[in-house]
Amino acid sequence: MIKQNSKSKYDYWINRNLFRCSVSFVNPLKKFDLDYIKDSSKLLAGVDEAGRGPLAGPVVAAAVVFKNSIDIPLVDDSKKIKESDREILYERIINESISFGIGIVDNNDIDEINILQASLKAMKIAVYNLDVEPDIILIDGNKSFVMNKEIHTVVKGDSKSFSIAAASIIAKVERDRIMKNLSLQYPEYKWEKNKGYPTKEHFELVRKYGITPFHRKTFLKKFLSEEIQESLL
Repeated sequence: MIKQNSKSKYDYWINRNLFRCSVSFVNPLKKFDLDYIKDSSKLLAGVDEAGRGPLAGPVVAAAVVFKNSIDIPLVDDSKKIKESDREILYERIINESISFGIGIVDNNDIDEINILQASLKAMKIAVYNLDVEPDIILIDGNKSFVMNKEIHTVVKGDSKSFSIAAASIIAKVERDRIMKNLSLQYPEYKWEKNKGYPTKEHFELVRKYGITPFHRKTFLKKFLSEEIQESLL
């Protein structure tokens, strides 16, 4: 059942953005997914991650499964949607989905196994955390994890596939919430604003305050070595 408050927010938002939609419009992202489903009884999961590039925090992945009849207008690559709109779509997506799963790999694991392997690990965990077993899995990117399923990698999948785009929104919102919570412990790094990404300000704050237990040391290795060299001059 759709929560009334989230549905009302979504309906208001959709009406405000109706110029981007049309009753007769066939969503190309949804059509992309349906082209993979030859048997209507099959379940398809879209999988994506958020947080490959930041200096701090985890990488978070999401997997999401919908009924084949479900389409949610304006679902798109999370990077193309502003934060407040992602929150509205997030609520709609989780309410309309059959199931969604989250996978989180922290900064220590990222340092140990590298960001690519950490991203694939998070995606695999997200699929395992689904309450249903998908028959087909669409993964954003060109790398895949090993699983006894029909798996397809889709380069720029978050702008091509409805399910991957929905997963990208879930992953992004979940990770942003984690970083906002971490910012309560370390307010000086302004993670509620930069979400741990390598902004000029974030580098300056690392230079000023040092690194935290949530920073990715491998991502800061070059920066820290340059800082040491500068201190010796």
